[in-house]
Amino acid sequence: MTSFVETPPKAAATGKTTTRVELLDAVYNACPSLSRAQARELFEMTLEEIVGALLRDDPVKLRAFGAFNLRAKRERIGRNPRNGVAAKIDARKVLTFKASPTLIARVNGWTAPADDED
Repeated sequence: MTSFVETPPKAAATGKTTTRVELLDAVYNACPSLSRAQARELFEMTLEEIVGALLRDDPVKLRAFGAFNLRAKRERIGRNPRNGVAAKIDARKVLTFKASPTLIARVNGWTAPADDED
C-alpha cells in the first residue's frame, strides 16, 4: 500500500505553495524517532540523490508519484511575441515531470489504479 503525506489543511484551503521547510517538517512529523537534524539530513540526502541522478542523465522514477527526466532541446530561432523580432534560443536541457496514474487519480479524487508501475 502506498503512503502519502497529507497536505496540511491551511495549504490546501489557501492555495499556498508548499515550501521546503514544510516538507522537512512533514518528514520530521512522520518519523518521530528522528531528531530534527536527522530528518533534515535525510531530506537533504534524498534531494541530492535526485539531483545527482538527473545530472548523470538518469531518469528518476518515484512509484505512485511520477518520473523526472532531462530532455535536450536543440538551438533554434524563436520570435519575440511582443514585436516579432527573431531571436536565437540556445541549446539547453529542460526538466520534465510526468505524473503517475496513481497521483493523477488521487489529485482528482478517483480510485487509484491497482497496477501502477511509474
